[in-house]
Amino acid sequence: MHEFAFIFAGFSVGLVVGLTGVGGGSLMTPLLIFVFGIKPHLAIGTDLLFAAFTKMGGTVSLARARIVDWRIVGQMAAGSIPASLLTLYVLQRLGPANPATQALMTTTLGLALLLTACATLYKALRGKAAPAHISTESLQQATRARHWALPLLFGAVIGSLVTLTSVGAGAIGVIVLMLLYPALPLPRIVAADIAHAVPLTLVAGLGHASIGSVDWPLLLKLLAGSLPGIWLGSQLMRKTPERVIRSLLSLLLAYAGAKLISL
Repeated sequence: MHEFAFIFAGFSVGLVVGLTGVGGGSLMTPLLIFVFGIKPHLAIGTDLLFAAFTKMGGTVSLARARIVDWRIVGQMAAGSIPASLLTLYVLQRLGPANPATQALMTTTLGLALLLTACATLYKALRGKAAPAHISTESLQQATRARHWALPLLFGAVIGSLVTLTSVGAGAIGVIVLMLLYPALPLPRIVAADIAHAVPLTLVAGLGHASIGSVDWPLLLKLLAGSLPGIWLGSQLMRKTPERVIRSLLSLLLAYAGAKLISL
């Protein structure tokens, strides 16, 4: 019976991700902890690989549409991947199942969810996105950060946050990219964010696997549900009022974040 529950959970999260573009980590990790009673370190490690595999398909389709700015992805990854590896080293030294480490992970996860809730609400209220295609000259200008060090710095913060909590590569990443590249159209920002999340969550997820923080059978059940869920969500996206869904989602994330902080 539990197997179907996990597949249904994967489908539900995939559906919401397809509908809203909000990262699966902000939904799946609290769901695994609160509903299924999975230990935080296992929920986070499993969800990281869940995110990596689910976002791979999205990255391929976005790359085919030629709206992924690989220069931005590279700049962010140059900060996030080393920070992720450093965070994994610290987690290994502390012991992921250590009660103090678990407390740190749940509190940080709660704060990350509150940040994601704010970011999701901001995106909902911001209005419709600009077109993805702009002139080559304008695009070259738009893909230059205000300072070369800023993508590395923000990438490092996101890398640590994602490795510690599995949250941050989605809505928080989009807000960071909006601040760093204000002239870049929103579809290109979202595309860069999704493409950057794949290597980051893969490195972080495999790192968690190496310290025993991934439940492989659970991962397969979640993926069995999420892949059709994402497909259906992306089909329904055009017929659903995105602003309403994102606003409701931000309230749900805020509730989950507050509950984790109070644990």
